[in-house]
This record gives sequence, structure tokens and C-alpha cells, in this order.
Amino acid sequence: METESSSIVKAAELLGALRREIGKAMVGQLAVVDQVLITLIASGHVLIEGVPGLGKTLLVRALAQAMSLQAGRVQFTPDLMPSDITGHSILEGAGHEMRLIKGPVFTNLFLADEINRAPAKTQSALLELMQEYQVTIEGKSLPLPKPFLVLATQNPLETEGTYPLPEAQLDRFLFKIDIGYPPLADEVAIVLRTTVNQTGSEFPLQSVKPCLNERAVQALQSMVAHQRMDESVVDYAVRIARATRSWPGVSMGCGPRGAIALVRAAKAAALLNARSFATPDDVKAVSLAALRHRIALSADAQLEGQKVDDLLLAILEATDAPRS
Repeated sequence: METESSSIVKAAELLGALRREIGKAMVGQLAVVDQVLITLIASGHVLIEGVPGLGKTLLVRALAQAMSLQAGRVQFTPDLMPSDITGHSILEGAGHEMRLIKGPVFTNLFLADEINRAPAKTQSALLELMQEYQVTIEGKSLPLPKPFLVLATQNPLETEGTYPLPEAQLDRFLFKIDIGYPPLADEVAIVLRTTVNQTGSEFPLQSVKPCLNERAVQALQSMVAHQRMDESVVDYAVRIARATRSWPGVSMGCGPRGAIALVRAAKAAALLNARSFATPDDVKAVSLAALRHRIALSADAQLEGQKVDDLLLAILEATDAPRS
């Protein structure tokens, strides 16, 4: 019979294999890859932000190819309609019967590429499916396949032709991950990988092999749900979330979903590191990605050039962590 410790080690090995397969396509950005894996096994959704050309879409496609799961992709544009994502009904045949046409969201991994290039009405079409894991078409609720994960990419709001995501939708993402420019050595490796023996600008995904299937992903998600976390560590996560509501420079702090995200992500981070219990350090490690999209800066803070991450780091510094 498999012991708890051996199953934890085996789970971490599976995630390590998945990390290596993604690395065959994605150069560098190790912290970003780990954050995406945490989101996956925590049964969450992830928003990845960065300027064009940093590999956001490549990362998501490599993740999809490294798992034996169905994947769908929609390029968000200003003229995209909600039905283009969820599906619609049409009249068919002489009897004019209604036939349901399912949209691309009926998949395991749904890539919403450049999500903030679509207007709010279309963005809001994702609210129900991200929270309830179902889609309602013509009054009929249809469950989505499991596991189900939304991986959305967006360009910074300063980029022309972008629309801010509604706060209610931002709150549905477990993580918001920021991708920055790679170091020189990584950038040289990226250029070599995409120009040597590569036709045009296609992504180098040929070497990425599936190493996880649907059953394995659901087993990992179940393990995360049963990870141990001392009540004092849960209390620590809640105190961090509550501190954002009264911190100077913050006009809107995070709600209870922020604390829930901290706990879920910390448990997943512990499993990624082959541990059966989450620690205060796990909570700290996931805090920026779990909270940066759930708080808003005040006008004065914005004028002073303050950054959300800097305020969160200050909150972490000021919040006492349990010692044992």
C-alpha cells in the first residue's frame, strides 16, 4: 500500500516531469512556469500579463501539449461575441428544431488569448464558466469537462486597443502572473531555438511530449485539496488579506476570495515542493500572484508612482507570521 509520503514524492516527480516538458519549448521563466503549475493543481484559473512577444501563448500551448487533455483557443478581438465562446442554438430541418452548437470553451484547457482586447460584455461571458464550471445556453445549463482551466493572456493596459477586465472577473482568477523581459542568456537561447531549423515563426513544440493525463491531473488536484495546513497558517493568510483593506495607498482591498486563494495556492505550492503540509513561507511565496489583481491603488498612490507589488511586500513585512 502506498504511503502518504511516497505518494507526495510521486506527485512532485510528475510535476517535475511536466515542468521539464514545458521547458523544452519555454526558455527560462522558471518562476512563471511554477506559478502556472500551482494554478493547475489548485483547480484555479490564471491570468498572464506581459507585453507582446514574451512567450505567454507559447507557455500555454506547451502546457496543453504536455498533457493528454483537450485544449481550445480563442483570439479575443473587439468584435468577438459571447456566443463565439460559449456556443449558440440554431433552427434546423423542416421541423425547425433547435440544435445546440457548443463553443470552444467546452474543453479542458481554454486559452483566452489577449482577453483584454474584447469589450466587457464578451469578457463577462467567462464569469459563469469560471465560477460554476458550466455554461447556460437558451436556458439550459451544460457542465464543462473536468479538469477545466482558463488560461488567459493580456497585454498591459497601456497598450493601444485594450479594455480593463471587470473586477468581478479578475477576482475569479486564482493567480495573475506578470512576465517580464528575459535575461540576455535566455533571450539568446530563445532566438536560437526559434530560428535554427524552424520554418517561419511557428512555435517549437515538436519535442514536447504528454506526461500527464486527465486522471493524473484530477488526482493531483484531489491531493492539493487534502493537503494539511495548520489553523495558525490559515489565520496568517486571512490577516494578510484583511490588511489590504485598510493599508495606506489602497482604495479597494481584497475580499474573502483573496484569503481562499492564498490557502489553496499555498497548499499547491507545498505539493510542488514534495511536502504534505503548507507553511507560512508557502503563503508568502504565492501572495503577490494571488493578490495583485484583487486590490486597487488610490489616486494619490498612483500619482506617486507606487506599485501594487510594493504595497503587498510592505504588508507581508508588517504581518507577523506564526513561528511554529
